[in-house]
Amino acid sequence: MDLSFKGAARRLDDIDLPKLGARIGVGEDEIHAFLDVETSGHGFDAVGRPVILFEPHVFYRNLSGAKRATAVAAGLAYPKWGEKPYPRDSYPRLRAACAIDETAALKSASWGLGQVLGENFKAAGFLTVQAMAEAMMADEALQLGAAIDFIVEKRLDDNLRNHDWAGFAKGYNGAGYRKNSYDTRLAEAYRKWSRIKDTPWPSAGPVSSAVVPAAPPEPAKPIAVPPPAAAPSAPPVAVAKPGFRAALIAAVLKLSAILKLFGRK
Repeated sequence: MDLSFKGAARRLDDIDLPKLGARIGVGEDEIHAFLDVETSGHGFDAVGRPVILFEPHVFYRNLSGAKRATAVAAGLAYPKWGEKPYPRDSYPRLRAACAIDETAALKSASWGLGQVLGENFKAAGFLTVQAMAEAMMADEALQLGAAIDFIVEKRLDDNLRNHDWAGFAKGYNGAGYRKNSYDTRLAEAYRKWSRIKDTPWPSAGPVSSAVVPAAPPEPAKPIAVPPPAAAPSAPPVAVAKPGFRAALIAAVLKLSAILKLFGRK
């Protein structure tokens, strides 16, 4: 793991909010409200590292034996949340914790836009907490996507869709959400953003600019085929008129009889 915790640090595009919100059926206003309360809408700090909060009580429960004793002695771990105030910058603590146990340390920080605790790397869609940390270093859209995966895994998407701010805050931040007024802050942030024009995003319903199927092609026009050339006709054959043949035979017989008569002389 690169302990500078600096990656590409790509920022959200305007379209990322409605696009990712559409995965759980909420609009841009709900996502804005969620981000405002969790991280004031910024996933990276001034030097391009993911916004984090290192939690010593979480580090404590992820350690045991000599490692836990070392962390407690260094002031990096204690049993209960809120025992000591948090420093402004969590990274010195995170690096010192990584020197004791990297995996336990990464699990003990809340990461990025959604402040997803490293312990929840699987619910956020990652195979390892190291993979989660690297994604947090790369891109705010990945940070928000991880938060949405976590919301779905914990079945909090209904709360967000129904504007059940208390139910959402309790599920996302724990039973002590009222100490930080998470629910009222979510409601206030939502009211603010609902008065601001949203980024255009295609709805799930019918779209007026839907593509109209092309008309079927017209049937091909028949091609005129010239009639076959007539076969050359045979020369006409004279056809005897009725009675002609009989008259001819009679004439021949008469001539034959005359010839026989003269032949007797």
